[in-house]
Amino acid sequence: MDRRQLLGLAAAGSTALLATGGGAARADDDKGEHKGHHHDEHLRILGECVRACNEASHHCLEELKKSQSEHREHHAMAHELAMDCQDFCVLAAKLMARHSPLAAYSHQACAEACRCCAEECEKGTDEVMKTCAEKCRDCEKVCREMSKRNTA
Repeated sequence: MDRRQLLGLAAAGSTALLATGGGAARADDDKGEHKGHHHDEHLRILGECVRACNEASHHCLEELKKSQSEHREHHAMAHELAMDCQDFCVLAAKLMARHSPLAAYSHQACAEACRCCAEECEKGTDEVMKTCAEKCRDCEKVCREMSKRNTA
């Protein structure tokens, strides 16, 4: 197992731990069981985005190591955005899992980070970049929903 796979598994595992510890509904939730399911699903999507961003970031670094890479600027930008995006996803998951009153703000920021990352990854032609873009778009959608739900 290489470093990239270990990072992806570690990120997915930490998000899964958050899901089991923080996804359960609180006693004061009006739609306890239903809301807990949404949290678990959102945490799963955040974890998938973290993993895809880590894999894309690693891929971009490998491409940048090649001295004759024709897409250096794209890979440099995608690497930076993927690293930032996964940080926002982890923060959003942590704040959501502990029912932080600031979670809505992290969801807004995460949605924007996912949008930016997806836009850059969509410029790529290989499967790693396409997967990252897809997972970022999924995450952007649920983060926008969660930010609206938590601020309303």
